[in-house]
Amino acid sequence: MGKPIVSFPLSILISKLDLESMSSLQPTFVASAVSNLKGIVNQTPVMTSRTLDETVGGQVFLKCENFQRVGAFKFRGAYHAISRLSDKQRAAGVITHSSGNHAQGVALAAKLLGVRATVVMPEDAPNIKREATKNYGAKIVPCAAINREAVTEQLIDEHNFTFIHPYDDDHVIAGQGTTAWEFFDEVGDLDLLFVPVGGGGLISGCALAAAAKSPKCQVIGVEPERANDANRSWREGQIITLDTVPDTIADGLRPRHIGQRNLIIMRRYVNDMITVSEQAIAESLLYIWQRLKIVVETSAAVALVPILTGGIEARGLRIGIILSGGNVDLSELWNYRYPKSLKTGDEYG
Repeated sequence: MGKPIVSFPLSILISKLDLESMSSLQPTFVASAVSNLKGIVNQTPVMTSRTLDETVGGQVFLKCENFQRVGAFKFRGAYHAISRLSDKQRAAGVITHSSGNHAQGVALAAKLLGVRATVVMPEDAPNIKREATKNYGAKIVPCAAINREAVTEQLIDEHNFTFIHPYDDDHVIAGQGTTAWEFFDEVGDLDLLFVPVGGGGLISGCALAAAAKSPKCQVIGVEPERANDANRSWREGQIITLDTVPDTIADGLRPRHIGQRNLIIMRRYVNDMITVSEQAIAESLLYIWQRLKIVVETSAAVALVPILTGGIEARGLRIGIILSGGNVDLSELWNYRYPKSLKTGDEYG
């Protein structure tokens, strides 16, 4: 269950953002990020599958952000945001909160730009993401998942860090939007674009890019049923926050609420929002791994569910799927499949 954390109409929500920020909510704003990130981010591949096309009856294009630096699209927004900071803001050091992919993006971007980075991470964040963040040079502050925002605010008060919001930030949104901008450059117009939704940064940026590059394309957000705050916020026109951190296997889609900028963009440029079950997410992940031979994380698999299950009619359409990342902790699968003695060699004495 959830409750509104913003009880006034969307028009008033818009008025709370300054005019300079409003200019960033336009489709062409993503173009500036494209120029800034050229030569910095990987131009990730687009993959297709005859088997998938035959299954859904359409032509499906998979934008593989699992091949992005840090293994996820998050590097785009993090680098663009930090690169736009003033010298004073950089000197203060940056801070963010994240369960993993944004953490890695900020850590690597800060390293490349010579900026100190601190990341507040939930104690239950995947170990592979925590270790990568640390290896990129960021200082990690662990906490209970539900307290990450409060802990971040406390550290900002104590150290005057510059905050890089995971999704409710102009430059982060523009940076994430380069994913779809690049996608349309690679494949041309699309009829449908499916995007996984957590905090709303990726779908906000992709929706802006679609409006500029493929105006007739319908942008559809997909999120877990257990983490349906974005869906409800989009439908009700106000930000909804969940009472607890969502318990979903899609660990990258667990924010309790979306951001103000994200809601404004989504209400204007997103055509539909869909929620999917945990079982459907797991089956989608298995399909991508076994049939498409692409290693993605559960959060990325969410975007394929609507057409794989037949929930959305795809016959005869050109369809884009954003596979948002590929940071999978394979050791968890290994530990589940094999006994400890086999892993350690104890059975050989």
